[in-house]
Amino acid sequence: MEYSISKNALHNRIILITGAGDGIGKEAALQCAAHGATVILLGRTVAKLEAVYDEIEAQGYPQAAIIPLDLKGATKQHYIDMAETIETQFGRLDGLLHNAGLLGTLSPLDQIDESVFDDVMQVNVKAQLLMTQALLPLIKKSQQGRIVFTSSTVGHMGRAFWGSYAISKFATEGMMQVLSDELSNTQICVNAINPGGTRTKMRASAFPAEDTTLLKTPAEIIPLYLYLLSPDCQDVRGQCIDAQPNRKPGIATESE
Repeated sequence: MEYSISKNALHNRIILITGAGDGIGKEAALQCAAHGATVILLGRTVAKLEAVYDEIEAQGYPQAAIIPLDLKGATKQHYIDMAETIETQFGRLDGLLHNAGLLGTLSPLDQIDESVFDDVMQVNVKAQLLMTQALLPLIKKSQQGRIVFTSSTVGHMGRAFWGSYAISKFATEGMMQVLSDELSNTQICVNAINPGGTRTKMRASAFPAEDTTLLKTPAEIIPLYLYLLSPDCQDVRGQCIDAQPNRKPGIATESE
């Protein structure tokens, strides 16, 4: 399916994007801004966030905001404080894209390091839960709130050696489905995206010998992200949509 939205489809919308300093998150931020959104850039690397901010500014798009935060070390209070800051500055939140993720180490299940597993679950699952809890009251203030999670092909079907990452993405899809069902009688649409194999640093770390020229760039899969974050997405709920439905199995999400 081809996804397209009008040039001003995100006009006056406030959208927070995690992992916004690089890869898919950066492209999503730039394109959301290009379509009229005020983007809140969240990531752990301030210099990368500032570079995206400057690019948005240079293009004359709505002025972005920056929230430096390392999801691995963030506590519940960090997200509560963040929500209060957003409420003070903007009054509401129209869209939340959970894009940041941690790959961990590829290994057999019986050799998964506990600390690696904890880090992956912290960033990919717990941080998203706590952030969503804190931001949900602000999203409920939007007339057409949108929440988009990021899954993976190995979040649909487990694959050997992908243990920690796959488990976290199964949990992500489950969280998305639960939240969508709970919000089924509201104006908030909750969905997830499986980007598929995409030209990102995380993909390169998982498949270092891969010919990257055969992979789609983040820009090529962004239309789906824009659609699910826009008011145009009204009847799509509780779905995990493959951004590359005809591609052979692969994985890709992006940390900053």
